[in-house]
Amino acid sequence: MRRYEEIEHTADLAIKAYGRDIKELFANAAYGMFSAMGIDLEAIKPTLRREVRLEAPDREALLVDWLNELLYLHETEGEIYADFDIHALSETELRANIMGTKGNGAKIVIKAATFHNLEIARMEDGYAVTITFDV
Repeated sequence: MRRYEEIEHTADLAIKAYGRDIKELFANAAYGMFSAMGIDLEAIKPTLRREVRLEAPDREALLVDWLNELLYLHETEGEIYADFDIHALSETELRANIMGTKGNGAKIVIKAATFHNLEIARMEDGYAVTITFDV
């Protein structure tokens, strides 16, 4: 199963992320977001780790909050994240370790993940979600 794919969007940037389970879906959405910024994540050798804890009213809001928290940390801490270890995930809570390195390297600036047409869908072999980013 592929992690993600970039999809055509008229004004903004969008990806479709996949996962065999919800944890993998959230991790692949984060990976796809940083890749869509033009960052070569395969070249990243993680030198730092952060813990992220979030709560939201539902799973879709949790996904948007997760991605926006990563964007906030990227912007404020000057870090790029390439590995996402989600160790606890429910309908309303997430706990994860993110690994990355100092630096930017982004060719495209993503301002935020949005709720535009966001729906986590169950598929035969896992889950998929289309995420639109404000650029």
